Amino acid sequence: MDAHLELADFRRQVAANYARARDPGPGPEAWMAWRIARDALFASHPQSPVPDDRRPGFSGMDFFPHDPTWRLMATVEPLPGEAGAGRPSPGAPAAAGAAAVVSSPDGMFRAIGVAVATRGGQEIRLPLLWLEAYGGGLFLPFRDPTNGDETYGGGRYLLDQAKGADLGTDAGGALVLDFNFAYHPSCAHDPRWTCPLAPSDAVVPVPVTAGELLP
Repeated sequence: MDAHLELADFRRQVAANYARARDPGPGPEAWMAWRIARDALFASHPQSPVPDDRRPGFSGMDFFPHDPTWRLMATVEPLPGEAGAGRPSPGAPAAAGAAAVVSSPDGMFRAIGVAVATRGGQEIRLPLLWLEAYGGGLFLPFRDPTNGDETYGGGRYLLDQAKGADLGTDAGGALVLDFNFAYHPSCAHDPRWTCPLAPSDAVVPVPVTAGELLP
């Protein structure tokens, strides 16, 4: 199969796995089913980020234990110039006063707001990015104090709509930020991949002891 079609199939399966995880709602059972399906995809698919020579012995990714307190609902505060801006237009320039574009080898991202959630009385604020390419898509990477030790030094991802990684919203329209589903960019598995990393202001101030551990 052509490599482009293989990649399309990989993304299709990732999106289907997230759709299955959304349907049952919160809970360790849906999370574990998501992990099992993801591990199977990583072990067998030609577009897996796991290097070819590691796939025969690949038994799955390690994760922190499931912690329901890390499933958060986030409201989105618009940035200056974004409020009332209407439907996003791929490739459109940032509005006056909006955050600067974040460059990456995979494309360009623009901050469109701040995802705000609270855990244990502590507020967590993370830039919510928009892919400035055809069709667009939300993207939310983050850093935290586990980076460089238990997790990848460049941070992890929570939301990447361009690749199907999306747990949706609740009934009130708040973004579901379930850090139990936090995962590493492909470059954490193999340096041949190039990945957009979390910007310097996308920081959770406390260790996020949920989600994927280093491969």
